[in-house]
Formats: sequence, structure tokens, C-alpha cells
Amino acid sequence: MQYTRLGNTGLIVSRLAFGSMTFGSGEGAFGSIYKVDQAGADELVASALDAGVNFFNTADAYANGQSELMLGKALGERRQDVAIATKVGNRMGEALLDQGLSRQHILASVQGSLRRLGTDYIDVYLVHRLDPYTPLEETLEALNYVVRQGMVRYIGFSNWPTWLAAKAVGLQREHHWAQFRVAEMYYSLIGRDLEHEMIPFAQDAGIGILVWSPLAGGFLSGKYTRENPGGGGGRLTGFDIIPFDREHGYDVVEKLRQIGERHNASPAQIALSWLLSRRAITSVLVGASKISQLNENLGAAELHLGTDELAELDKLTEPTAIYPNWFNSAIYDAPVRAALEKQG
Repeated sequence: MQYTRLGNTGLIVSRLAFGSMTFGSGEGAFGSIYKVDQAGADELVASALDAGVNFFNTADAYANGQSELMLGKALGERRQDVAIATKVGNRMGEALLDQGLSRQHILASVQGSLRRLGTDYIDVYLVHRLDPYTPLEETLEALNYVVRQGMVRYIGFSNWPTWLAAKAVGLQREHHWAQFRVAEMYYSLIGRDLEHEMIPFAQDAGIGILVWSPLAGGFLSGKYTRENPGGGGGRLTGFDIIPFDREHGYDVVEKLRQIGERHNASPAQIALSWLLSRRAITSVLVGASKISQLNENLGAAELHLGTDELAELDKLTEPTAIYPNWFNSAIYDAPVRAALEKQG
């Protein structure tokens, strides 16, 4: 297993983190995700621990709290050996108050998460989404409060735009509040939007990036093909929220297969290894509903792609530059750049 610091902190976490979104049961679209019972959860968590994983991720809204409850039970006495991240913001009940990022909901939710996880502190507490109805200062002050009270060690955000995260960091510094240290964001070979703004901002601000859905909902596992677009009833047939060009995606999967043949590795392992090669990425979330799937994903930590192979994948999936990025890239002073590059 590979390890690194979580952003600009002293918290050492595994670069492959375990996501427990599959824990619990549900109906409808989520029925294709929530399908692991407690016995299965115990087995998956034990296998992850044996592989050296020490970073576990969940959310209060996953299976309406079942995921937190099951993860806490599965960790048991090993809780002190690991870092747990959970999230707040999505709806947890029918009442209007039972959602969002208000002080009221954050304080109530952190208590609920602590209870379900069976712990007296949360290592990483993330706001799960935007809340356009709550002042940003209220959210940030509430997060600072739960840190100062010892209920939470570090805070972060998920699915926020860069401008809002930057504004939040400015307010946190101005008021000497607890700082964001991690961002849980979607990033994959067929979804590299993060590179436009978020990654440069996070690196500058000392914020580690935790990647969710590194296989684009399972598409990059190779299960989905032009001949079998449904993947034999895979997750994407019931829960498909990530937009991407399917035809281009099939080309990317084919390249993953080609590179995988050189390493005796699966397309999923190649896709995960590419993510681990990105310096800005702290940890990559891997979830599973069965041991074989988890062990395959964890195997990516031992896989090292060649420089030429990484370059192949970079070129094939390079995102189109957006304004003003393409303009600024074109007007750097060439003599200064050349002089500085000579110095390393």
C-alpha cells in the first residue's frame, strides 16, 4: 500500500481509501448500489485492513445511515487504527430542517454520525453538497465549532465549485476558523474537469483531493462495451449520473485493455494506477460489493505504469482547455520559462 499526508496536515492516510457506499439496502436507483449486508461489510473491511488501507469513507445519507452504522460495527476495535471520513448535507428525513448546511443541521448531524459510527470523534467531516439557502459564514462557523469541540479532527468539502471553495478558505483564514484540508471530488480518465481550476487551487491552498467514482460509475472496469452497453446489468443500468462521451469512453477502455495486457492487469487497475500517478491526488476511493472486486482494485497500489504508458493515457483523455486557461497558457514569457526550466 502507498501512503501520504492528507493535504497540509500530519494525518497519514492510505492512497487507496475504502468507500462504504455499498453498505446497506435500498430500493429504486439506489438498489443497484446499496446491497452489502453486515456479514459482507465485515469481510470487506477486514480485507481492506489486511491490505494496509487505513482510510475509510462514508456519509450519513448512504442508505439512510445504514452505511455509517455498518462501517462502525465492521471496524470494531480497529477504529483507533484508521481515519474515518463521513459527510453531511443531504436529506435525512421528511422535515424541512433535516437537510442542508445550516448550523442546526450540522450540529444535529455530527451527533447522529458519531452515534452510528460508534465513536467519539470523526477524523474527516465533509460537507456533501452546496446549500444555496444557508449563508456560507454560518456553515463555516458551525464546522469550526465541531472541530473546537473535539467532535471532528479535520474538515473538507465535496462537489463544490472552485470559486466557492476559494471564498470559503478566505473566510476561514480571516476569522481564524478551522481550514478545509480535503476535497472529495469526482475525477477519472474520462472526467478530467478538475484539472481546469480545482486541482491548481487545492495544491495552492494545501487541500488534499480524495477521488470519488474513479472508474466513472464502473464504466472503466471494462464491463461496458459497444457490444454490451448494459454491462450485464451493472450499476450504470440503475444509477447513471456521470455525463461523458460513451463512444470516446469505449476507446479509452480499449486502451486500458491494451496497457493491461502488458502488466497482466485489468482495465480497472490501469485506470486506478493512472490516478495514483497524479501528484495532486491524495487518495482514491475504491468501493466493492464482493471480495474479488475489492482485491482487484487494491492491486492497483502495486502497479506502476511506465512514463510512455502514462503519456498515452494523458494524450487520449486530455480535456479541452477552457477560457481563460488556454489564453494564459499561450502568453507565458518564453525566455523566462526556458531559463527557469533549466534550473529544474
